[in-house]
Amino acid sequence: MSGSRATLAPVQFGPVELTVIALREPVLSAELLHALAAQVADGVVRMLDFVLLSKSVAGVVRVDEVDLDGFALDGLELHAPGLAGEEDLAAIAERLPSGGAAAVVALELLWARELAEQLARDGATVIAAERIPATVVNTVVGMASDD
Repeated sequence: MSGSRATLAPVQFGPVELTVIALREPVLSAELLHALAAQVADGVVRMLDFVLLSKSVAGVVRVDEVDLDGFALDGLELHAPGLAGEEDLAAIAERLPSGGAAAVVALELLWARELAEQLARDGATVIAAERIPATVVNTVVGMASDD
C-alpha cells in the first residue's frame, strides 16, 4: 500500500444500544411507540430489533417480536430483526421476576455512525462506553444544583 491508505467501505451500521425496559404488563403503550417513532423520524436512532419478553408465574418465558404494523406508525420498521439473539434474550429472561415482562429494543445510534466510520478509517477502536440512566443523571445534577 505504498504510502496510501486503503479505502474502507462505509460501515453498514453505527453503534447499537440494546435497551431492556421493564414493563408492568407485557404490552407496549401507544405513547412509548410514538416516543420511539419520534426518535426515528428525527434521525437520532434506527430501530433494528424489538422483542417482548414475559415470564409466567410458573417461570415459563415467552418471546414475541413486536408487531409494529398493528400500531400503524409510519417510519417504524425493524432493520435487523433477530439481532437480539437467543442467548441475549435467555440471559435477560433469567433476570426477569416471575410474572414480569420486558421490552428489548436494539437501536442503532445514527448520530454516532459518522464517528464509527472515521474510527474505522483511522484504525481506532472504542475500548469502553457506559450509558448512565437518565434518572441517575437527573438526580446527580439536581443534587449539584442544590448546593
